[in-house]
Amino acid sequence: LSILATALKPSQGTAQILGEHPWKLSKSSLKLLRSKIGLVHQAPPIPPRQRVITAILAGRLGQWPLWKSILSLVYPVDIAGPQSCLERLELTDKLFDRCDCLSGGQLQRVGVARVMYQEPQLILADEPVSAMDPVLSDQTIGVLIEEAHKRKATLVASLHAVDIALRWFPRIVGIRDGQVAFDLPSSEVSESILRE
Repeated sequence: LSILATALKPSQGTAQILGEHPWKLSKSSLKLLRSKIGLVHQAPPIPPRQRVITAILAGRLGQWPLWKSILSLVYPVDIAGPQSCLERLELTDKLFDRCDCLSGGQLQRVGVARVMYQEPQLILADEPVSAMDPVLSDQTIGVLIEEAHKRKATLVASLHAVDIALRWFPRIVGIRDGQVAFDLPSSEVSESILRE
């Protein structure tokens, strides 16, 4: 995920992301590419004292001009957009709450809302529902997949919850000891393959 997010350069081989070779791009072109990639973290890197609306607006910082980015830190330049994202994740009442007042699962949903607000072409999700109960996990993954389909974006998720992966994703890549153990349609992933 770090390579796909262009945060880590591969030590060997090459990576082409959204049709680009990131490490051959100019700084401005790399910034533009990164604005098209959304990353949902397991533990979202959100400053504790930040308000939820500001955390969500940060999803567009790479796309906005500098003056708008600075203004959004002082006064929300958009309220309806973040509110709409939170509504889909059943968190509307938390729009102006401070992030340090939220539970781990609520923070993860704020991270998902930020990526939804960003509207990236590539959505990367690193254990995006690990702090949520099964019902909320299922609902949140459903919203992420719906968002990806709606905008024809690619969604790549790292999940330890095999049941969620099998239920929602058409393709499953199993990793064991840093190596690809299998790469199959979800309908072909059996219990014996998972045990191995």
